[in-house]
Amino acid sequence: MGCCSSASSAAQSSKREWKPLEDRSCTDIPWLLLFILFCIGMGFICGFSIATGAAARLVSGYDSYGNICGQKNAKLEAIPNSGMDHTHRKYVFFLDPCNLDLINRKIKSIALCVTACPRQELKTLSDVQKFAEMNGSALCSYNLKPSEYTTSSKASVLCPKLPVPASAPIPFFHRCAPVNISCYAKFAEALITFVSDNSVLHRLISGVMTSKEIILGLCLLSLVLSMILMVIIRYISRVLVWILTILVILGSLGGTGVLWWLYAKQRRSPKETVIPEQLQIAEDNLRALLIYAISATVFTVILFLIMLVMRKRVALTIALFHVAGKVFIHLPLLVFQPFWTFFALVLFWAYWIMTLLFLGTAGSAVQNEQGFVEFRVSGPLQYMWWFHAVGLIWISEFILACQQMTVAGAVVTYYFTRDKRNLPFTPILASVNRLIRYHLGTVAKGSFIITLVKIPRMILMYMHSQLKGKENACARCVLKSCICCLWCLEKCLNYLNQNAYTATAINSTNFCTSAKDAFVILVENALRVAAINTVGDFMLFLGKVLIVCSTGLAGIMLLNYQQDYTVWVLPLIIVCLFAFLVAHCFLSIYEMVVDVLFLCFAIDTKYNDGSPGREFYMDKVLMEFVENSRKAMKEAGKGGVADARELKPMASGASSA
Repeated sequence: MGCCSSASSAAQSSKREWKPLEDRSCTDIPWLLLFILFCIGMGFICGFSIATGAAARLVSGYDSYGNICGQKNAKLEAIPNSGMDHTHRKYVFFLDPCNLDLINRKIKSIALCVTACPRQELKTLSDVQKFAEMNGSALCSYNLKPSEYTTSSKASVLCPKLPVPASAPIPFFHRCAPVNISCYAKFAEALITFVSDNSVLHRLISGVMTSKEIILGLCLLSLVLSMILMVIIRYISRVLVWILTILVILGSLGGTGVLWWLYAKQRRSPKETVIPEQLQIAEDNLRALLIYAISATVFTVILFLIMLVMRKRVALTIALFHVAGKVFIHLPLLVFQPFWTFFALVLFWAYWIMTLLFLGTAGSAVQNEQGFVEFRVSGPLQYMWWFHAVGLIWISEFILACQQMTVAGAVVTYYFTRDKRNLPFTPILASVNRLIRYHLGTVAKGSFIITLVKIPRMILMYMHSQLKGKENACARCVLKSCICCLWCLEKCLNYLNQNAYTATAINSTNFCTSAKDAFVILVENALRVAAINTVGDFMLFLGKVLIVCSTGLAGIMLLNYQQDYTVWVLPLIIVCLFAFLVAHCFLSIYEMVVDVLFLCFAIDTKYNDGSPGREFYMDKVLMEFVENSRKAMKEAGKGGVADARELKPMASGASSA
């Protein structure tokens, strides 16, 4: 289970040659058993919450005296008004539904079981009395008869707050909720701070409802554009990379030139007629322009040096993008991988939320300070909340890691199959089969490591949100620094995990061995990794921007002809957010394929040299890159040592494998 190993095993690992798709064996079995035990614990929490009556209380609802609506109830000891027969009272009604406790996220009001929800606003107690007499639904406390609503002195306390808003039952959950959501404005102000009056909110919602067909069509358009971009990026990668390079060079030169031109122009401007105060301002501006111009010049020089070093690695990025396009042609099911992952995550999140709601009503009945009933879990079981929260992170990361392992296995199969006509009928399904049979333990371990980093970061983020405005500047800086460091560590571990899964898919080694082997390969090719992660990621980011802009432009053109509503900002925002989400999901798969191809390429060049018996597995495009690199290395060896040193990792690996 640990990552540590003896010196002899480490030496054997360093001498071991990679044997792709051979000697398949189970990996990290103890971690698989631990994950299974954890899932059994999650199931126990769900079963416990259902067995203690939480499911009935959640779906049917209960009043402030512990009675479940819609059924007969047993008497609770020392609790007045408990044990009532509510067979015909199926809905929960709150006397003051707009009295919200923002801290505990609940309604601070007496809850009753009623026969029907008031569909129209009731302005006086007489209206409440008429509603009770006509519908048989008493909206005041059980101790007060409908005939006493207008005469009793306690009616102001035991009856609902006037005016009673019109309400309707929530589907499947039998709660009477106000139809007009304006009373929840305070609760929702953190989400919609720009809404100053109810009319604006109504216009925004009406815009969404009226344009729902257009929104659906634009979301489908973003989906189609993402798929098309994944196909054509293979053909435009070379042009796109050099266009971006030229634009960056021109932009940096132009910006630097403009700053120096502004500095020279302001320095030559006459100052005799300027008053002293304006002269001081002009001197400050001149000094600021000089600082900006110098900074821009330094940045431009550094950028040129980086591009000079990276120029030979850009060709590898282009080749990998080209081969990635071929991978999607041979493995078309890769395009649908985000759908299965998203579907699995939605199913798990729905289960997790339902169990969380069950837990909220689980436990034993306890009388609070106001004399009403609350259900609380006591003893060790009260820590089930924490176990359930950890489960959300670990299992979500596990599902995402399964996607990474599946993609890695399929791409590895493609790369290390010399004759592509001999590929399995469905490499994706073959990869899923290998994952389930051999490598679930490795995925469980990798996702647990991410969970260990993510949990403290989320705790610090929660502390920061709770202490907002209360902590001093030093504490705020320390908290933000810790959160930032943990975020960076999480991103680095995610990248290392992904490459470890690729190494496992190739060699069928455990997580720690695979992570170490992948790390060694990445360090040997550090400059190439930097080039791929900068140029490649920027290309994919531009692809996301292109899809969002195209979808947004189409949305503006279509919504401009819609005259049934006045505000269409919210529909456009919804469409653009969905377009970015879809583009991110699809292009992330593309990025994943490129990363897997690069690790396979680095391993291929390290352990093979193209000689008989040690032929390369790589595609012709990558083979051309290797040949060009060898020629450049020979020329660099004649002209100087610096360039030869840049190509040394590949050459030395190829000669010594």
